[in-house]
Amino acid sequence: MGFSKNLHKHLAAFGIAALCFGYFASYIPFSMLTKMLTRGMLPGMNGVGVSGFEIQPVAALGTCIGMYLFITLSKWWKFATHSKILGVSVPRPQWFTFISGICTSGIIVTTVLAYTFQGISIVFAMLLMRGGVLIMAPVIDMIVKRRKRKIYWPSWIASALSFGALIIAFSGKAGTAITFIAGADICLYLFSYFFRLYFMSNRAKGDSTDERKRYFVEEQMVANPAMLILLFIIGWFGSASDPVGVAGGFWQGFVSFPFKGYFLITLLIGLLSYSVGLFGTLIFLDKRENTFTVPANRSSSIMAGVVATYLLYMFFGGKAPATDELVGAGMIIVAIVFLAYRSTMDKRKAALKMANKSKPGL
Repeated sequence: MGFSKNLHKHLAAFGIAALCFGYFASYIPFSMLTKMLTRGMLPGMNGVGVSGFEIQPVAALGTCIGMYLFITLSKWWKFATHSKILGVSVPRPQWFTFISGICTSGIIVTTVLAYTFQGISIVFAMLLMRGGVLIMAPVIDMIVKRRKRKIYWPSWIASALSFGALIIAFSGKAGTAITFIAGADICLYLFSYFFRLYFMSNRAKGDSTDERKRYFVEEQMVANPAMLILLFIIGWFGSASDPVGVAGGFWQGFVSFPFKGYFLITLLIGLLSYSVGLFGTLIFLDKRENTFTVPANRSSSIMAGVVATYLLYMFFGGKAPATDELVGAGMIIVAIVFLAYRSTMDKRKAALKMANKSKPGL
């Protein structure tokens, strides 16, 4: 049995639970290694980390390698839209998957950067990113043409809890430590996610498995190469600027960082980043509404962030998560329960409706 058939068989058996576990299992080492590399926690670094901007090019290369390996081994290239160039059939994106791919590249870069800022823990960064997307979920469900629907009370309560978690997170010490660049990074992350989920909900969240695979392949074939190209262009124009800055850091990531001895560990971070993105995207592409798929995705990452933070604290000299961050994480988990409640009720109503239809005389 080939890789593609094995993959389909296992996903069919465990469904979205398998995707959530894969997301959780990938996120722990991804966030830990990123924090360890940039905070100087790896053996021989003696507390002197590398810039979060420097590691981006090699990490982006890792995501590109991961993307091409997965799509090739799974034989999913055939699902993409194709055009003939000089008689050769070549996969290409549609306009909406192209835009979604650009948004995805922004999400990848901003996610890696979020775990590199000084004074901001993994849990705090995750509260800002995950809480923001949770607030978006019912709004996107309401405005998407293909799935326009009433937003029920569990979604509003969950949004309020998510907003409360953000307020609690900002009320602690980490809230005062956030810099302009860190804030801009989180805002770009949320901006990119809004449009990605909007296009995904309009174009791919349906009953057709082939259509979901088409969207996945076309989005991914844009996202990862575009990210690497964008980093190079920004770095090229900033090649003469301060290496500590954004553009200068990107350029150093191309010309000097690969030779500092951390190439393989950073490539691994990129591969893990792709694994996170792979499972996360497949969760989002589930045909159910965003008020189900977003909580499934976010719960996995919140739990992974807490586990990663405690592992760094216990074994690598990192800081334990602050009380306000744990309270915020708890509120996000409660919000997820409320969001999942609505989908559970929908499934029960659908099952009851089918049962009533099957009764004779009805």
